[in-house]
Amino acid sequence: MSTALDALYAQVAPTPAPVVSLTEMDRRPAGDYFPTIPVAGLELTLNEAAAALFETAAEDVALPVPSTDALYMLLTAAVNTLGPAGIAHITPTFEGLDADPVEWPEVRCCREFAYRLALSFWYEGARSRPMTAGEVGVAIYLSGLNRYRMADFRELPRRKLMVARAIHEGVTAVPTETLIRLGRTMGGELGDADRDRDREWLYKQALPDYHRRRFAFDLVHWDRSQPAPLIVRPDTGGYTIGLTPPPSPDGKWLRPVRAEW
Repeated sequence: MSTALDALYAQVAPTPAPVVSLTEMDRRPAGDYFPTIPVAGLELTLNEAAAALFETAAEDVALPVPSTDALYMLLTAAVNTLGPAGIAHITPTFEGLDADPVEWPEVRCCREFAYRLALSFWYEGARSRPMTAGEVGVAIYLSGLNRYRMADFRELPRRKLMVARAIHEGVTAVPTETLIRLGRTMGGELGDADRDRDREWLYKQALPDYHRRRFAFDLVHWDRSQPAPLIVRPDTGGYTIGLTPPPSPDGKWLRPVRAEW
């Protein structure tokens, strides 16, 4: 990173937050890929949460896509309606349903929404979410990955490894708060999200090359097969980068344009 950019980032550096150990905060039971979802005194698995949403709120999770907080409220209402016995009764049947996006779109949605809730409660004493397309795009821009013609890049045999290394390099290049700020503006410029024009002065200074911005964003906007780490917001304040979770039930990672807290 250049001295000029270091000085620029210093002007918007966040207040230092308490140091946290995410390893010690990981809520996953030993040997499990996902944490349980704490709700109404229960600890629900991914399938149990998806089944409860499907049974009581399938019609309420259509467009527009709800926030994670709204999903949690729906899940809480579902648990209060069904109770532990009701959830245990419906879960095996739900697990056997076909998630065909045409025939059973509600099944796919409920499984994806349960996945979002599991990501949100990955750490004790914190909330977390997937990185947005803009945030991942910013990380790639800030890395040393060369810009290619997209058609040429797709022919490279190790392109996924190259992008993974670029994401890892980029998320450590700036404070997480700065990554979020730049990612929000990139999503507004290239992903048809809400524009944050008051913050574009930093964006244009830190990421001046439009063609590199477009290349970095397009690499991950539609390609959900590329993993990326979580953004974590500890209850003690600030933001940090978490681990890279397993993919969602459809085998891909979430890549929203807007932050889904």
